[in-house]
Amino acid sequence: MFADIATIFVKAGNGGDGAVTFHREKYVASGGPDGGDGGKGGDIILEVDDNLSTLADFRYKRKYFAENGQKGSGGRCYGKWAPNLTIKVPRGTVVYDNATNRLIVDMSDKETFVLAKGGKGGFGNIHFATSTRQTPRFAKAGAPGEEYEIRLELKLLADVGLIGFPNVGKSTLISVVSMAKPKIANYHFTTLTPVLGVVRMDEENSFVMADIPGLIEGAGEGIGLGHEFLRHVDRCRLLVHVIDASGSEGRDPIDDFEKINRELAVLTRDLPPVLRLLPLINATSPTRTKLPN
Repeated sequence: MFADIATIFVKAGNGGDGAVTFHREKYVASGGPDGGDGGKGGDIILEVDDNLSTLADFRYKRKYFAENGQKGSGGRCYGKWAPNLTIKVPRGTVVYDNATNRLIVDMSDKETFVLAKGGKGGFGNIHFATSTRQTPRFAKAGAPGEEYEIRLELKLLADVGLIGFPNVGKSTLISVVSMAKPKIANYHFTTLTPVLGVVRMDEENSFVMADIPGLIEGAGEGIGLGHEFLRHVDRCRLLVHVIDASGSEGRDPIDDFEKINRELAVLTRDLPPVLRLLPLINATSPTRTKLPN
């Protein structure tokens, strides 16, 4: 199952509490405080796994908790630090704070990222002894770990993206030039999720091609798969228009090309200039479209 959006809750571990203990030894009437500090809570770490290509696993497990740090103990013994919890995601995953929609990290060029930091361990009562307070009967509690509800969005990292209206032959093309086996049928929206295929030029030269679900008019306003479509095209190095030159369904291929460019203009108008696909729009001729460097 292909899944490119998931919402999960993560909670780093709490720090362990500091200990309130006093030294006890034969023939020593007042040994003084010897409570150790608590251990640090475990972090939540994101790690890129290039063997993953979907966020489907997050549909079945939505809550992730790291372990808490161990409490301090007597004899100035510090609590054990909790192990970190590692969550593996596909390369190209973008992480947002679901409450504020703030971008947290883009896992396209990072290998690991500390998503939520574990709480620090609390001080034991040995830290609170003074010349006037020699038997402190209190310690500091461990700090709570960070917690977030986050939204994961997978953006495909492909060299070439195939774009075009439904049922113009995109799936057929990728099935011929690569080993991908998309569903092929003679009706619209046969492909509902992107399909990746590796096109091999020779033994040491290859590139990744993506079959993107078809556009329809109004996609820029959210009709059909509009905004889901944008997520997968804004990182393609090259977009290839696939048009039905035969006009088998009664459509004009030049008109189709111009309509797709208009939808791309609407879909990308809110992106930063460096990401905009507007340079693609050159409707003078489908064969002479100017591409950005």
